[in-house]
Amino acid sequence: MPQPSRRKKMVTASQQLSQPGDSSSVIEQLTDEHEAEALQFLTSRSVDALYMTGLIGDNGMDSPFNRGTFYGYRDRERTLQGIALIGHATLIETNSDDAMAAFARLAQGYAQAHVIMGDQEKIARFWKYYAAGRHSEPRLICRELLFEQRWPIETFEPVEGLRRATLDDLLPVLGVQARLAEAESGINPLDVDPEGFRLRTARRIEQGRVWVWTEGGRLIFKADVMTGTPEAIYLEGVYVHTEERGKGYGLRCMSQLGRQLLARAGSLCLLVDERNKDAQSFFFKAGYKLRDCYDTIFLQSQMN
Repeated sequence: MPQPSRRKKMVTASQQLSQPGDSSSVIEQLTDEHEAEALQFLTSRSVDALYMTGLIGDNGMDSPFNRGTFYGYRDRERTLQGIALIGHATLIETNSDDAMAAFARLAQGYAQAHVIMGDQEKIARFWKYYAAGRHSEPRLICRELLFEQRWPIETFEPVEGLRRATLDDLLPVLGVQARLAEAESGINPLDVDPEGFRLRTARRIEQGRVWVWTEGGRLIFKADVMTGTPEAIYLEGVYVHTEERGKGYGLRCMSQLGRQLLARAGSLCLLVDERNKDAQSFFFKAGYKLRDCYDTIFLQSQMN
């Protein structure tokens, strides 16, 4: 896979927003030389910031595995006021309306954009600027609930077979993760990007971030550590085999996994579709607390 260009890009905010009063503010592509500054800006912020921090820690500022480009917005004093990852998934971290508008205008030109996600207030602000003059309609909007778990964790009977996945588990993990993605977005990644999806899943397994429990060749339980920092770890892809639900297996696995992960992070967090009442009930039983509401907007494809 070719590496993206590391050539620094800078665009004046006045060009992006047509605001002469902001002519000295800039948007710039962030490269490895900005990593320390970017991580400092993202510290102790939202789940979006956690996600971006994890990507930077894993891949650096400039990597095809980020599936997008990091940009920074600086005010006229050259102080960093916002960071955005613009690409397959677009994430924004800023309290500045000028930065939000600039990032939205920049994202309009990204044809591979698939999803925009963030807390409700942030996404409402971003969409106002993103859709301006485009007559753009989302392909799908999902309301998701942010759940969080901290110590203490209720202890259930341990699961001896819960372990980190190996590449021998790749095929069943791929199948389950693809079905979960399709249920959320309406698009199966094995249909649209099989090679890339396989590569990313295999890499996550090799990083030791996929946890599984298998019995007799069946995948009973799966959970992915998407990203993490000492403050929090973000989970996704939690799955219990349909024939094994209601037997307490999922609660046992989540309790055991949670104790291991919270030994190195302050909290665990994950997003659950607002419509999925069964999943919400499961995570409440597992000791998670509801913290916030998020919106995920799946975009119409611009690839023709």
